[in-house]
Amino acid sequence: MSPAAARSGQKKPDLETPPEPSGGHRLPSGRQYEIRHGRQSVHLTEAGGALRDYRMDGRPLVDGYGPEEMCTGARGQSLIPWPNRVKGGRYAWEGNTFHLDLSEPDKGGAIHGLTRWRNWEVEEQAEDSISFTYTLHACQGWPWVLDCRLDYTLDDDGLAVRTTVTNRSPGPCPFGTGAHPYLSLGHPGRVIDAGLVQVPGRTYLPVDNLGIPTGHERVDGTEYDLRELQQLGSRRIDVAYTDLIRDADGRARVRLLRPDRSGGVELWADQSYPYLEIFTGDTLPQTDRRRTGLGVEPMTCAPDAFNSGEGLITLHPGQSHTGQWGITPGSPR
Repeated sequence: MSPAAARSGQKKPDLETPPEPSGGHRLPSGRQYEIRHGRQSVHLTEAGGALRDYRMDGRPLVDGYGPEEMCTGARGQSLIPWPNRVKGGRYAWEGNTFHLDLSEPDKGGAIHGLTRWRNWEVEEQAEDSISFTYTLHACQGWPWVLDCRLDYTLDDDGLAVRTTVTNRSPGPCPFGTGAHPYLSLGHPGRVIDAGLVQVPGRTYLPVDNLGIPTGHERVDGTEYDLRELQQLGSRRIDVAYTDLIRDADGRARVRLLRPDRSGGVELWADQSYPYLEIFTGDTLPQTDRRRTGLGVEPMTCAPDAFNSGEGLITLHPGQSHTGQWGITPGSPR
């Protein structure tokens, strides 16, 4: 059954429940699901409806994690109803002030939304596609209800991820979304410094010590200028880019290639994502995972958009928002 058929109200198919691990324990990220197409394989998780692993010919395209591991660094998670940070976990909306739980206590803020640790339900699954759904009900600091859907599809061009969110509340709500994969050079455990990187951003958002943007700067003449393919080197990056250069199809693309250009991977984002956060992983608490993947986060709004309003979407009752991004394996164009 197609994603369109599922949305039209047709009954979802019966799915075979993946076996539980031996010994009766449960996996940290819940049930595991696999989709395949040709030489590609993708593993996804019940917790967060997240992208845990993506491989081509057995070689990793993302810096993910194993089935017996807990997700760290937001690897492969979708970020709803806001990406990145809300300063102090506090924001105002329509004359009311709301206080979110502080999910980033060391910086006194709320980070990456409310759905990434929740258990998502598989709505439908085929050999090369899977759809997850989750209803976000009202909770601390968030008095609205959202129906959320993630559609993952593999084809000859790679992996495509479609995020659809509908406001089921009687009033409008603030909204943003994003995703948090880490691109890999295909050598688990090795750092990305020697990799060749291209980021299509003309402007970046410098941040303070809490990770909150302090303005806008052109990339010209700075270490953040990655518009041309070049070696990453020792750059330490954890900022959002905007004013994105897009190809003829309207997509913005970030490329990570092996040093000899023998192959690589790219992440694309459609026009619903005007921002791309680039994160080299230097501040991850897991020291052995620092700089082993390039975090590339397509975002519909800027960090702290709940306060700044930059890129923030007003989602009206019954209104849906859809965005699509994806990952393409292969050699440079």
